[in-house]
Order: sequence, then structure tokens, then C-alpha cells
Amino acid sequence: MAIVYLALGSNLGDRMAHLQTALAALDALLVIERVSSVYETAAAYVDDQPSFFNAVLRGTTNLAPHDLLAETKRIERDGGRTAEIRFGPRPIDLDILHYDELILDSPDLVLPHPRIAERAFVLRPLAEIAPQLVPPDVLAQAEIGAVLAVVGALR
Repeated sequence: MAIVYLALGSNLGDRMAHLQTALAALDALLVIERVSSVYETAAAYVDDQPSFFNAVLRGTTNLAPHDLLAETKRIERDGGRTAEIRFGPRPIDLDILHYDELILDSPDLVLPHPRIAERAFVLRPLAEIAPQLVPPDVLAQAEIGAVLAVVGALR
């Protein structure tokens, strides 16, 4: 079983419900071991959109990395995500952050996720459940204003 960390985000509709639905769908693919608090965060990259609810989970899976990617993309589609504006608003967004200690650079999947260090909305919840994966200096440099509030829990 591979240890995986996934990021979950939503900024359209009932954000908490979208995260809960995605978590339930992921529960069929993973043994979910830990889930961070849910953080409200400012949108990144495209500013003119609603704020996000973000969380990170740790789980184990027998799925190979590309199979896990295919399943997360299916969950996004089932949750109403469409391919419109890159980094634009979406009901659900799922990213594979880490897959064991695998280093992978393929056209459709790069592991660990290449933008973890620039994303406070990933770093804060990841540090909550896996502080060993977030160097303190990286967390300190994360854009503090991007995290607006802790809004609750998924479990």
C-alpha cells in the first residue's frame, strides 16, 4: 500500500458539501487515515473568483499513481468540474501531493506536486497532518494572507 497525500479544494456552491462528497468518493479508493481542518483561503493565480475551502488528507492505496490520477479526475468531473479557465473557479479540485517517496515527471503527472512550496492553501493543512513534509522555513515564507480562517472539519 502506498502512502498518499491529496489536496482538496472548492470555491463554487456549497463548498463544504463538495469537499464532503469528494471525501466520500475518495474513501472508496483509499484508506483515509487523517484529514486536516478545512481552511478558507484566498484564490490563487486568478484573483477574480470566490475564496476556497481547502483541506489535505493522508491515506493509503493500492492504486498506481496514474490510476489514482484518473480516479481523482473522474471524481472532479462527477462533482461538476469542467475544463474552462485554468486556475479558475470550480466546485471541486483534487491534487495528488505525494505518492510514497516517488519522484515522477511525466507529461500528465509530476510528483511530488511541483507547486506545493508556493501554495499556502496546501502548506498549512499539510503541515497540520504531516509536519515532517513541510520545512519550517517554507511554511514561514508561505503567503500568510492567503489563509483567511479555519472553518471546520470534514470528519
